[in-house]
Amino acid sequence: MAKKAKKAMDFKTTADITVNPEIVNQVIGQENAVNIIKRAAAQRRHVLLIGEPGTGKSMLGLALAELLPKENLRDVISFPNPNDENSPLIRTMPAGQGRNLVAKARVEAGSIIKNYNVIFFIIIIAISFYEYWLWRSGRISDIIFAAAMITTVVMIVGINLMMSLGKKMNNQKVSVPKVIVDNYRKKNAPFFDATGSHAGALLGDVLHDPFQSGGLGTPAHERVVAGMIHKAHMGVLFVDEIATLQPTTQQELLTSLQEGKYAITGQSERSAGAMVRTEAVPCRFILVAAGNIETLKHLHPALRSRIRGYGYEVFMNETMEDTAGNRERIARFVAQEVVKDKKIPHLSRAAVMEILEIARRMANRKKHLTGRLRELGGLVRAAGDIAVKAKAKIVEPAHVEEALTVARTLEQQLADKHIERKKEYEVIITKGARVGRVNGLAVIGSGSALSGIILPIESAVTPGGKEAQIVATGQLGDIAKEAVKNVSAIIMKHFGQDIKEHMDIYIQFLQTYEGVEGDSASIAVATTILSALKDLPIKQDHAMTGSLSVRGEVLPIGGVSSKIEAAISTGIKCVIVPRSNMQDIIVDKKKLKKVRIIPVDTIIDVWKEALVWTGKKDLLKKITHE
Repeated sequence: MAKKAKKAMDFKTTADITVNPEIVNQVIGQENAVNIIKRAAAQRRHVLLIGEPGTGKSMLGLALAELLPKENLRDVISFPNPNDENSPLIRTMPAGQGRNLVAKARVEAGSIIKNYNVIFFIIIIAISFYEYWLWRSGRISDIIFAAAMITTVVMIVGINLMMSLGKKMNNQKVSVPKVIVDNYRKKNAPFFDATGSHAGALLGDVLHDPFQSGGLGTPAHERVVAGMIHKAHMGVLFVDEIATLQPTTQQELLTSLQEGKYAITGQSERSAGAMVRTEAVPCRFILVAAGNIETLKHLHPALRSRIRGYGYEVFMNETMEDTAGNRERIARFVAQEVVKDKKIPHLSRAAVMEILEIARRMANRKKHLTGRLRELGGLVRAAGDIAVKAKAKIVEPAHVEEALTVARTLEQQLADKHIERKKEYEVIITKGARVGRVNGLAVIGSGSALSGIILPIESAVTPGGKEAQIVATGQLGDIAKEAVKNVSAIIMKHFGQDIKEHMDIYIQFLQTYEGVEGDSASIAVATTILSALKDLPIKQDHAMTGSLSVRGEVLPIGGVSSKIEAAISTGIKCVIVPRSNMQDIIVDKKKLKKVRIIPVDTIIDVWKEALVWTGKKDLLKKITHE
């Protein structure tokens, strides 16, 4: 198995890697989703894809359309209704024939108008010659002849005006049907991305007619516009962030799914189009809906039930195991991005290895690679752009490393500014020891866009004992407040007699204008309280992160790699982390040499390492043996 993997990764550049043209084979790290998409295409089932952005949801929708049979496509034509002009008739015919029908109708209409023009032209010429003959023969005077010629000119203008404005009078004879769904020369099943579409674009609409009366109006059937649900007939309708659709629109989408046909009417109640309603228009499409976990809260229950009852729900993988097969797939993904972009050179094998290392870091999970490949693709393109600027024929690791700096996420840029400003104003201290002050660690952003920041925390103990609990400030979220309560339990366990009715404890998360969420600062809060309570200095070249149980056990947290990178960039020498997070640390080896990682199991382990116990060894022994 290892031998095969080695052979698969044995390439000089990504130009040596074969890129499969089929979209379904270009989806990386989503084997379960790919299998379901294949099944959905074979059985024409709906699919709901739930996952973070960049995991391949839209590609799966395209893949489903590509897998559908390339037949049964139909043109949809809107005809005038001789009995009710506000109820246009709808007919379908094989793809490509709609244009021919309309072309023939236009020729016939043109022939009718042309015949009318010829007849009127002959009549006018005859009248003119007759008037001229009467004048030349002396049967009418000059004045009468002039008046007759003027009358003839006025008649010509009037007839032209009648023919221009009176089209509606001959509607039944010369009206041309309109192709509202045109599949001329289309061989593949249609795919329409309706993400963010308003109701008219999705469900169809009837255009407003400002000239509704006086014979000047546009016939209703000519104002009909098909929606994406109709254009996707026998194909795929893809809707990302489907919960952003209005509830009424979701309900109408459900109706179209159930019936397989949906009449078009004006979406604006104040428009003349609202008076028009066509016959039902076919719309037998496969719905591929997408979103994240929050989408489920706002998705119409009946619509979700319809998808689940007649299709599949899929949770997208955010990471994939770091196996030889998946490393090969990432390499193929890099080759795909180069081929798709068409503007950047191929990557060397060493550059691909660098991309793989970044994929490990982005996964934020030991022995895994990221599944959010859109962001990884952005890095490939950034590295390619740098190589183009440098006039390099191949993208090398140096270009990838530079791309990491150039193509930093907004969260990373904000984190850098956050650290820079706090160091500038000495909010962050990395030398010496101080009582009641600790360097906590936090993250901003989400998913693979996490960026670490230093979170200074201070505590103060005051005489009184009137407060019922420890008071914490800094725009704390609900989880952070609960974490402070857990810390309170630990402090009361060890020092309850010293505090109760004697002292109040205040905690401040310094300059956290954006607020604090999560419980990863728990061990930092417990450490700063003990420091302030017992006058124990905290080593400022240490930073720490970890959650706490009420029994004092240090629990794992998220974003450990990003937090360690922030500590390194700030000049911190030691970082205390939960032992269970050691397997999740994926940081560049060169950077990792600049810091000592200290794994801990309990809050006692944290206190032993972070506090200066000079002159207070007895207190340490007491805490240790409690």
